Amino acid sequence: MKNKVALACVDCGSRNYSTDKSTRATTDRLELKKFCKNCQAHTIHKETK
Repeated sequence: MKNKVALACVDCGSRNYSTDKSTRATTDRLELKKFCKNCQAHTIHKETK
């Protein structure tokens, strides 16, 4: 089963991306390096509730 999760920028806190996450495969929160249009840089985005 997959759940839809939002990814928020660590620096500015804006929620720029959403993705699907497999609940069986990963129990940790996702951390992906994505481009933030507010910061104008590649930053780490973490999964939010």
